[in-house]
Amino acid sequence: MPSIVYASFDVFWAPKGASVHIDAFCRALGRRFGAVDLVTVASSSVASPPGLPTPPAPQPLDDGVTHWPVSVRGRDLVARVLHFRASLWAWWRERGPVDVAHVRSLYEGYPIARAKPRLARRLVFEVNGLPSIELKYHHPRVAEDRELMRKLRAQEDTCIAAADVLVTPSEVTADHLVRRGARADRIEVIPNGVDLEIFEYRAPRPGPRRRWLYSGTMTAWQGVFVAIDALHAYRRDHDATLTLVGPARKAQRRKILDRCHALRIADAVTLRGPVSQAELAALYHEHDVAIVPLLANDRNLEQGCCPLKLIEAMASGTPVVASNLEVVTQIARPDEHAVVVRPGSAKATKDAVLRLDAEPLLVDAISTAARARVEARYTWDEAQRALVGVYERLLA
Repeated sequence: MPSIVYASFDVFWAPKGASVHIDAFCRALGRRFGAVDLVTVASSSVASPPGLPTPPAPQPLDDGVTHWPVSVRGRDLVARVLHFRASLWAWWRERGPVDVAHVRSLYEGYPIARAKPRLARRLVFEVNGLPSIELKYHHPRVAEDRELMRKLRAQEDTCIAAADVLVTPSEVTADHLVRRGARADRIEVIPNGVDLEIFEYRAPRPGPRRRWLYSGTMTAWQGVFVAIDALHAYRRDHDATLTLVGPARKAQRRKILDRCHALRIADAVTLRGPVSQAELAALYHEHDVAIVPLLANDRNLEQGCCPLKLIEAMASGTPVVASNLEVVTQIARPDEHAVVVRPGSAKATKDAVLRLDAEPLLVDAISTAARARVEARYTWDEAQRALVGVYERLLA
């Protein structure tokens, strides 16, 4: 029986796409190979002085997975990363070498990549995002720190070079990794998926698309302000509401509320926090259109992504208006699975909703075709089969 450690500097469990992804992958590996240790940030971690690493206590999950939640401490990201690394290292010394180490970022992956001969026979680097590209969108000041950005890229390059397999959900990301020096024959593209039993299909209601839904992180690069501005433009002639659901920091919430008040649409916008998968599926069924307004920036154009919210909306049957980016059109073909518009354009987004209002046959067509597309290619069952296949070849 092979031994596998899946380590991630992510909070688990949390109502976010990362947790859904981690859960699906770990359970698939546990069912197939029977011994998976999942090491993550504990949900009870707090922002406080680092202190000494505290050994995590095991929490058995289903399907042969044991969860080791690490209580991470620190006042800022760097302190928390270093504390997690120290805790992971102390735990691993007690655990001993394994057959496969599976990491999701340089935060936990860099020290493992450097010490790979002592820790694991094989290393899987799962690339969903790269801090050298993404971090500046969460902490804008880091973009000015050239030395920090150089260190981030160097640590990413170390992980890329040490990996026996690089798993990524997007062809765009795969191309970026090749440009960064990764061998193409070591890259496996495994798209994100959905649970079709949770995100069951319901045909869209007839009538105009008056109830809009945006799900995901409330950050500018995700296009949340495009959705707000589009609603404002639409409401000049028609009544409509917008629900924003997903994680948001205090500063992000304040900016969103300020924009809504400035546009005098605060009474038409509902800002909700993260919700469970079942609650999110219900929200899609309660709304008439899903807005996926990703912006044309290096995170989406160069690094790439596989937008889970797009796949979830398509599975639910809710018609989608999304940005015309490769990361979108690889999943949803224009006018077949979604209406795509110029990225960053509130007017184009508003016009797309008006088009759906005027073309009920298009609404029904893209709804049914989108569901069929997801059933054929974007389920967690399909992703899990692909991952298990990767591991079987790796361990052969």
